[in-house]
Amino acid sequence: MSPATPPAVLAALLDRPDASGADLARRLGLSRAAIWKQIQALRAAGLAVTAQAGVGYRLDAPLELLDAAAIRAALDADQQARLGELAVHWQIDSTNSALLRRAGEDRRDRLACLAELQTQGRGRRGRTWQTTLGGGLALSLLKRFDGAMAGLAGLSAAVGVMVVRALADCGIEQARLKWPNDVTAGDRKLAGILIELGGDALGPCHAVIGVGLNLRLDPATAIDQPWTDLASLAGAAPPGRNRLAGRVLGRLIEGLDLFAAHGLAAFADDYARLDALRGRPVRAVGPGGERIGIAGGLGADGSLRLDTGHGEVRIDSGEVSIRLGER
Repeated sequence: MSPATPPAVLAALLDRPDASGADLARRLGLSRAAIWKQIQALRAAGLAVTAQAGVGYRLDAPLELLDAAAIRAALDADQQARLGELAVHWQIDSTNSALLRRAGEDRRDRLACLAELQTQGRGRRGRTWQTTLGGGLALSLLKRFDGAMAGLAGLSAAVGVMVVRALADCGIEQARLKWPNDVTAGDRKLAGILIELGGDALGPCHAVIGVGLNLRLDPATAIDQPWTDLASLAGAAPPGRNRLAGRVLGRLIEGLDLFAAHGLAAFADDYARLDALRGRPVRAVGPGGERIGIAGGLGADGSLRLDTGHGEVRIDSGEVSIRLGER
């Protein structure tokens, strides 16, 4: 599959479903073997394409490809003016990696990168972020800060609030926040956040904020934790990918400027309302060992407050993972 553009057969199927291999070959000026190869590449990318004798090929589920103009249309005029660049790729190694490479070359602020497919998508602590064609939303935004990196404490929690606000804009009200970087619904992962920093530790510095959202996953998808998707939460009509991408970018553009001015404090009340862990028994596992206690919400620096029964400890977001205990 070409890394730069979608296969021609995909556009043809979106334009006219139930096309036979012979019809597709004739319309696209390709051999039947080339059509078959492109169909197989789409299936390998996670797209369900069925073939019915006497009818032809068809996509099993609706597919809305990412479109820069449609994403921009979901931003208000002020957000559009503040956005430095919006790049939409068919296939890329990682949207975060692309912006990290750009950070030292392009001094503009608020560069956005989205991709249909990632060959090396990743999450926190080196985990792989799995995406299938049309099944998720992978986007990243580069934001520059004048101050030191220490001033970005709690940024992941603030970004979580921004993402939940964007989901609410699209009619998804069930989303909650699971420290340190997950958006959940019913204790199942809906989205993940990956923030990578660069620049001078004493300032100026920059952050690349990556957001991966599950839109419509195959039930057989294997992930290392329980998951859900927007199709399950929204029923038959999940929000369109371009509208959702625009709302996430819009909330990030506004929210990151607010964070730059006021820090995590500007988001603390909303985080407390959305906190999926507060008041629940949890197990924190990290290089320093295991801690068990009752989650007590966020510290001012974005750390997790944990009541162990022998006093309160603070768990740093860079060192642990969280497993839910019993309610």
